[in-house]
Amino acid sequence: MTTSTTPSRGAEFYARHTRITNPGSMELAFQALPDTVPELVKVVQDLVLHVHWAGRYGVSPTEEQKKHVQARTVERILQVIMEIDPSPLTAARPLEKRFLGNCRDFSTLLCSMLRHKGIPSRARCGFGTYFLPDHFEDHWICEYWNGERWVRLDAQLDELQKKTLAIDFDTLDIPEGRFVNASAGWQKCRAGEADPAKFGIFEWSGLWFVRGNLIRELAALNEAEMLPWDVWGLIAGKDEELTEQDFVLLDRVARALVEDDEEVHSLYEAEPKLRVPESMIEAGM
Repeated sequence: MTTSTTPSRGAEFYARHTRITNPGSMELAFQALPDTVPELVKVVQDLVLHVHWAGRYGVSPTEEQKKHVQARTVERILQVIMEIDPSPLTAARPLEKRFLGNCRDFSTLLCSMLRHKGIPSRARCGFGTYFLPDHFEDHWICEYWNGERWVRLDAQLDELQKKTLAIDFDTLDIPEGRFVNASAGWQKCRAGEADPAKFGIFEWSGLWFVRGNLIRELAALNEAEMLPWDVWGLIAGKDEELTEQDFVLLDRVARALVEDDEEVHSLYEAEPKLRVPESMIEAGM
């Protein structure tokens, strides 16, 4: 079960839209959304198809569809969805007419819908333990505040994926340890409790990969839910190019994220190496 710790700035901080999750000109499309979390998850699953799972569903992505994952904002995701099929969002799209996204898109879209309903929620960047044996797979999930604790859920895992992966837990309330926040992964690697080579995706892995997700996790909790391949500040560069002070700062970031304390925000605001450049956010508007 997830922690009952009260969020550092209060749940209301995560009930408001960021520039990434704001539906903007597409807000009207949200008016007919259902009210419960399971229903909203189903809506997302009926709108989005994971680009790397498409073949399992019998879909061969076109070159144009492969570009869907570059949509940085929810407003743009919704525009693409409605350009393909102008039906209400509650109408399940045929597989070939879905937005081809990735785990981050499932998570930020659900986060946007939850915030629209006034439910505090946030996208978390980290690693899933349920994709490959003895491996921490690069992954994003969504979590929402139910009034007592943060509840983690994986909006990507529909019935086909749960069966394929032999999922043995409730994907709408992920048990502790099945998803590892990037901050917890960083701490484990730094303490020698985990092998950094087991953290990553495809041919990319290592402490540098964990570092990138750590800073993306920090940004996501500071109103900047970026793309999984966005690079800025301390994400760039090889591990050996970092200074001792850089590692001290990253350790502080990880601790703040794990403990969910006010440094999650103060560190981000004070350190240019951590903040997403304004130009990068604006580029996705």
